[in-house]
This record gives sequence, structure tokens and C-alpha cells, in this order.
Amino acid sequence: MTAVLALGLAGPALPSDAPPPPLPDLTLDPSATIVMGVSSGGYMATQLAVAYPELFQGLAVFAAGPWGCAQGELNRALGQCMSTLRGLPERDALQARLSDYRTQGLVGQARALSGQRVYLWHGSADTTVEPALGEMLAEQYRDWLTAPESQLKVVRQADAGHGWPVDASVLSDSAEFVDCREGGTPYLLDCGLDGAGEALGWLYAEDGEESVKGESGEEETPLTTPTTPPPERLFTFDQSAFDDDLAEQGYLYVPQACESGRTCSLVVALHGCSMNAAAIGEAFMRDTSLNQWADTLGLVVLYPQATTSLANPLGCWDWWGYEESLWQPQPQHDSRAGKQLAGLVKMVRQLLDLPDGAASDS
Repeated sequence: MTAVLALGLAGPALPSDAPPPPLPDLTLDPSATIVMGVSSGGYMATQLAVAYPELFQGLAVFAAGPWGCAQGELNRALGQCMSTLRGLPERDALQARLSDYRTQGLVGQARALSGQRVYLWHGSADTTVEPALGEMLAEQYRDWLTAPESQLKVVRQADAGHGWPVDASVLSDSAEFVDCREGGTPYLLDCGLDGAGEALGWLYAEDGEESVKGESGEEETPLTTPTTPPPERLFTFDQSAFDDDLAEQGYLYVPQACESGRTCSLVVALHGCSMNAAAIGEAFMRDTSLNQWADTLGLVVLYPQATTSLANPLGCWDWWGYEESLWQPQPQHDSRAGKQLAGLVKMVRQLLDLPDGAASDS
């Protein structure tokens, strides 16, 4: 472990006006990286997984719809990708967009995409992103995966609203959550389901079995009584070097074992609209149970942070083209040309110690 980690993360608290430190040097396995997200973060997670399937071997999406849905149009995002007032998106049009990107080298090759493992969750009572849109994402992956019956898990939870499902009984007393059906801030839904644990158990399973291996190498069942991680394991880092339109700082959860030289895996977790630190504090970074799983399974969790702007007042991730729409008639936000997507990939590559262009199509 380098001095960057020892001084930047484990050192004494920085003054409140000091800039956040850079990302640390860690020993991470580049062949076991997954991305997950909720709502706008779910849309962005899928964009990352499709653009760079060689980089992201697994994907988990909570409460979001199909890849490419908005096609660079805010009105379409509102009327076809959240509600369905304009009807469902046309699957053929979305596939044509993907094929066009592929001929331009703006997304990963079909062969790499076909090997991903995927977990999709949607609440049947979601009135923010219609459940039918989540099913469209499942249909896309059924077409894309080599063996969807063993690579894809789709969960439709009855009477669940819009957000990320949690099991309140295994969270700390200070955790923030809301009624499963009603939803609302902070969009962590007490649904009696540990969404993080379910997703990680599926994505890190082997040969289609829903079990995971802990530090000892023995198979373990999903966590039911996770311990509360020590709060000092959640660190901030400087995001300005990756995309100057993101929040100044992001968050990184680093288990003690991963800081001490153990080879760990990377999980990228993307918040939804009105779920960044500016809106709900550290609730998303602390109360999903991702960190409890990280301690048990040897996972480093990256929590990038979007920020608000005139074009993005709720601090959403760019799944409809707001970063490109002011200067690009047909935004390519959902491809490797997307500014925000590229910034997130730079973070991941730096943590994995991969040069620019590594883990891309060959």
C-alpha cells in the first residue's frame, strides 16, 4: 500500500476547507468489477455496462428501464422512460441505436456483453418508473446474454415503490429508510429484502448458484445480521480530475483488509435523483448494507456523486443527455463518447490500475 492511501485516507481529519484527497492505490481484481445503481443511477449503470462490458462483468439495476431509452430527449425520458404516457419505447429503435454505436466503436462488442451476470429489481407499485419499463430492460438482456436462465435474475417485488430495497431489521439503529410502498426521501425502502445482499449474492455466484465465497474461501449464505461497519472506513476523494461537472467529492468504502494488501473486488454504486450527499447526506453510502457485504466479501465500494445544475436540478445521473444537449444535436451520453460516462470510467480504471483504453474492445 502506498503513502497515498496511508496519508490521504487513514490520516487525521482534514480541515473543512481542505480539498478532498485523490483516489488511493489499492490492489483490486480487474476481472470481478460490477456496477449497480438505482433510478437514474440504474439507467447510468446499464449505460456503463453496455459501453464497457469488458470492464464491468456484472450489473445490478434497481427501479430503472431499458438501455438507450431516452435517446437524448428529455421529453422522451419523461413520457416514455419514467411514465408511459407516450407509450413504451420501441425495442427495435433502441436496438438500432445500439447497433449504430457498435459500428462506431462507441459501445462494447456483443460477445463481451453476452457474458455478463445481471440482477434486476423493480417494485410493482413504482409510480416513478413504470414496472413495464423494468421488464423491457430484462427483455433486452434476455436477447443479449448467452444463457439468460443462468446469468439473469429478475425480481418483481409486490407492493414496493420506487427506490432501493433494504431489510431494516439488519441495519443499524441510525439507518434512514421509508415505507416500502410509499417511498420518498431517502428512497431506501423497508421492503424486508436486503437488495444489496441479494444482488451481490447473484453477481458473485459461480455456475448459476446463488452463493458467494467469503475471505476464507468457504461458501456463505447472504448476510442476515451484518455488523455495522466502522464509520471511519468511508472516505472522500476528489472527483474534479475526472469530470468537472460532477460534485467536488465522491466517496469510497475501503475495508481494513483491502487497505492492508488483500486483493479485493470493486463495486461501483450509483445513487438516484435526489439521493446524492447534498440531498440526503451519507444515507445512501451507509444504509444499503453494501458496506457490510464489503467487509465480509472483500469489496471496495465506489460511490461517485452527481451534482445539481440548471439542466439537472435533482442531481440525477446523465441518462437523457443533459451534459451534451447544449452543444450536441444528438447527444451520445449513453456511449463511450458521453462526458459523464467517460469520467466514471476514468475513476474505475484508476482504481483498477488500468491505463486508458485497457479493458476495451479488441
